[in-house]
Amino acid sequence: MKSGSNLEQILKAGHFAVTSELGPPRSADPNVIREKAKLLKGYVDAFNVTDGQTAIVRMASWAACRLGMEEGLDPIVQMTCRDRNRIALQMDVLGIAALGMKNLLCLTGDHQSFGNHPMAKGVFDLDSVQFVKMVKDMRDEKKFQSGGEILVEPRLFIGAAENPFADPFDIRIIRLAKKVAAGADFIQTQLIYNVERFARWMEAVRARGLHKRVYILAGVGPIRSVGAAHYMKTKVPGMDVPDEVIDRLARAPKGEAAKEGIRLCVDIIRQVREIEGVAGVHIMAIEWEAAVPEICEAAGLYPRPQILPRPA
Repeated sequence: MKSGSNLEQILKAGHFAVTSELGPPRSADPNVIREKAKLLKGYVDAFNVTDGQTAIVRMASWAACRLGMEEGLDPIVQMTCRDRNRIALQMDVLGIAALGMKNLLCLTGDHQSFGNHPMAKGVFDLDSVQFVKMVKDMRDEKKFQSGGEILVEPRLFIGAAENPFADPFDIRIIRLAKKVAAGADFIQTQLIYNVERFARWMEAVRARGLHKRVYILAGVGPIRSVGAAHYMKTKVPGMDVPDEVIDRLARAPKGEAAKEGIRLCVDIIRQVREIEGVAGVHIMAIEWEAAVPEICEAAGLYPRPQILPRPA
């Protein structure tokens, strides 16, 4: 075991894993996290908290993860290179490990020009591939990037993100391979609405044998409305929302689009679960965490396997 986290144990045992996103508030209110964590408890194996998603100021991922831990969930801290140089990244890696957090998702981060402080100075001292390698060396070699020794290393299950849909399509496998070579233990993908295209990406993953070297969690999520689907299709870079998805939501009876969005998510989960090499799903119900229990139950993902605590 690299970290002994619940997520790692679930995946090592061969179970189909379920993770979910928990959105942090634009405030210092801890109860927002506590209430959302209660919704997810028992339905997911681990939860992510975004780190300044779309470069908008929200509660720090590590702090929200700590609050979720207190509710009995296994946290996945997200950490971006946008706001930290390599010194700060390593400091925060040590800090989250010291606080008992065992999963880390390494991200480059959305550019600050997209957020509510567009004049902020981005750091980008490292990119996500370099970040993954640095954390792996801290864990496995007990070395800082400078070469200095770490007396007590951070035992972390290291994750990264990948987008099977961004152009140019041909380089997506190359990017994934770089992250795997750098030391990623698991991958969470962009939201999947074009299952056929995702399946083609997975064919390329299997052709390189990458599915045997890293756990791939397919990103899925419900859509609340036709307008939301149109927005993702036309305004969100790297998203692939086929017209048939929009048509399906549009055909729903009046007031039923959100329910149809949940059914669509369940259908996609069932489809990606049949694709060789997919080790689990990452449910991104953005600001709609209450939908996660219904999705998990309808998709046959509940109850979750129980992993006994490992002996000290």
